[in-house]
Amino acid sequence: MTIRNQRLSLLKQHIYSTLNHHLIDYPTPSNLSYWWGVGLLAGICLVIKIVTGVFLAVHDTPHVDLAFNNVEHIMRYVEGGWLLRYMHANGASMFLIVVHLHIFRGLYHASYSSPREFVRCLGVFIFLLMIVTTFIGYVPPWGQMSFWGETVITSLASAITVVGDTIVTWLWGGFSVDNATLNRFISVHHLHPLILVGASLLHLAALHQCGSNNPLGVHSEMDKIVGYLLLSFFPFGFFFAPNVLGHPDNYIPANPMPTPPHIVPECYFLPIHSILRSIPDKAGGVAAIAPVFISLLALPFLKEMYVRSSSFRPIHQGIFWLLLADCLLLGWIGCQPMEAPFVTIGQIPSIFFFLFFAITPIPGRVGRGIPKYYTDETHHTRSFSPFGHSHIMNRTISPFGHSHRRSFSSGAGGGAT
Repeated sequence: MTIRNQRLSLLKQHIYSTLNHHLIDYPTPSNLSYWWGVGLLAGICLVIKIVTGVFLAVHDTPHVDLAFNNVEHIMRYVEGGWLLRYMHANGASMFLIVVHLHIFRGLYHASYSSPREFVRCLGVFIFLLMIVTTFIGYVPPWGQMSFWGETVITSLASAITVVGDTIVTWLWGGFSVDNATLNRFISVHHLHPLILVGASLLHLAALHQCGSNNPLGVHSEMDKIVGYLLLSFFPFGFFFAPNVLGHPDNYIPANPMPTPPHIVPECYFLPIHSILRSIPDKAGGVAAIAPVFISLLALPFLKEMYVRSSSFRPIHQGIFWLLLADCLLLGWIGCQPMEAPFVTIGQIPSIFFFLFFAITPIPGRVGRGIPKYYTDETHHTRSFSPFGHSHIMNRTISPFGHSHRRSFSSGAGGGAT
């Protein structure tokens, strides 16, 4: 059946059968590891965020004089409000952490390669939309760090030539961060989850159209099993440390007069924040953010060898672990003060971050001269016996370099042997 016929047949199915086909009985490679369940955990985090967000929106008071006290009212006087607030706030951190694991798993096994270019592009769009959504959601509590974080981040738009100041004024709704800004951010924050759900469904549909990658990193049309999605539980660590990922200054009401000595974003923004401030020029720092997402988008279109998983590519595997250590270092630098030696130390891992994406195609091009021992494609050769039987020799080369043959004969009285 062609891809066009598959799409048309999908539209003719009932909703139940469609959901059953894509969520329950969808065939997946039998050698998938637990890392392939991280995408499901991200979906569960998104559902929890939406559900808790709806109940919190019932008690929303989008006014600068009441927003901070409204959060305390939810925590103290609303039945179960403390649980809703902590699940929503810590759920954002868990959501981004899970998505980062999902991204690094894709980098390690090169899941972005053909034919999954569209899946990767949708994933990068979802990642960018998540960052914007979580930043906007950091503003409604209207604490000191929320106010100044919003002021600093939105002021970055002023680095854009000609229209920068106009964009900042439009974002603020005036000449400073005030009540109009809070109302705009809350309204957009309620809209973004709907876009996230639609983009996530497209991401899942695109993945099911071309199939999942596997730890071997080779394209597989065989050896698939029916994968049952197991119910994963949400980590309830915030029962014991609900504020470990927050900032103590956010328990101070927003005040535009005193500036905090050190403005720190949320933990999932720290690597990008470190790259931003590693460049002394404001416009250069803002311009450095775009290549981060452009690099992620460009990966699917870089030619690589047939074997994609780093498990069989020691050079790429070493570079990957260096990238992971580099991102952790950027995260640590991002929460340090803007002073020596942290500024200089942050510039070195920032350069290596972009260097990783620049040299990623090189190991693939070098590996093209190596025989493709890892292919799972079956090569058919036909031979004829003197007794009139036709034999098809199936030669399969395993990932370990061994050769296997299977013979099928057809003709008078012929059968599989």
